[in-house]
Amino acid sequence: MQPTKVILSGGGTGGHIFPAVAIANELKKQIPNVQILFVGALGRMEMEKVPKAGYEIIGLPIAGFQRSLSLSNLTFPFKLIMSLLKARKIIKDFKPDVVIGTGGYASGPILRAATNKGIPTLIQEQNSYAGVTNKILGAKVNTICVAYEGMDKFFPKEKIVFSGNPIRQDITGVSEKRNEAFEFFKLDKNKKAILVVGGSLGAKGINEAMGESLKLLADENIQLVWQTGKNYFETAKQQCAPFESKNIKAVDFITRMDLAYAFADVVISRAGAGAISELCAVKKPSIFVPLPTAAEDHQTKNAMSLVNKNAALLVKDVDAKKDLVKKAVELIKNEPLQKELTEKIGTMAIHNSVEIIANEVLKLLKK
Repeated sequence: MQPTKVILSGGGTGGHIFPAVAIANELKKQIPNVQILFVGALGRMEMEKVPKAGYEIIGLPIAGFQRSLSLSNLTFPFKLIMSLLKARKIIKDFKPDVVIGTGGYASGPILRAATNKGIPTLIQEQNSYAGVTNKILGAKVNTICVAYEGMDKFFPKEKIVFSGNPIRQDITGVSEKRNEAFEFFKLDKNKKAILVVGGSLGAKGINEAMGESLKLLADENIQLVWQTGKNYFETAKQQCAPFESKNIKAVDFITRMDLAYAFADVVISRAGAGAISELCAVKKPSIFVPLPTAAEDHQTKNAMSLVNKNAALLVKDVDAKKDLVKKAVELIKNEPLQKELTEKIGTMAIHNSVEIIANEVLKLLKK
């Protein structure tokens, strides 16, 4: 029996990579003889993360076009042409039955090469504001899986399937892991705790705001686990040192996000689509600090879809130093508001996203 061949492309950030890996894992469960190949962008995070997840990946020389004046823009046309040629060769050699894109630079060339050959294609748009690559691809692909309502302003309505965003499977059932979480992070289970996550690469605005306000948390007897990203970690470690006895600690990267969510009474986070989907699933009172430089300010739009339903709070990056920790302390002390946010954010979770997307892939394969 011939194997079913699938190409998956998504990268640049964890928000594009984690959904792609989740879809690959689900397809492996549903299609016994599936053969999966990833296509990424050379030098980007996916070239390391995808092999760790157990999948083969080929890199394209594609890079983004900088909106500001930059010398790297001079090489953009050459990298794009080389990537389109390489994508065509990958399609010709691998002969996929279906090609799936979850966003990021590399998905453009490989999806375009697939649509030109008439191969069935699906894209998954995580955000409430569609990315440039997906907007261009939307006219040609067969199916578009989305996580927010009103996406027909970007894509043909008849192609849209409301699926939500796939999340990491290990974050389910966190409420039963609370005791384990306090032991893992060496925290006191009788004290309130805040989790701060700035995305897989860290978050400058959040980091600077936290660094200046640690004394307030110590004075209020609130514990903190603060994921800083690599670049800010050494600075944060020094800033936390005087408050070590109060369980105020910095880590560069959290490997057990399930346990991190389990201990948290309040979470401070960027407003990437993946982070929001996970926080809906684990039902945590959340304060979002959208990345101000995100394309088309999509993180603010993501966050506002919850804020408008009283399901989360928002602090602008520009106001973070002044307001962020103060607002987190107020929320920690306000149990009725925590309860309301927990209930409302929980209603926005879609728990079977990856199955919905895999079923749409199966429909394309049957056609």
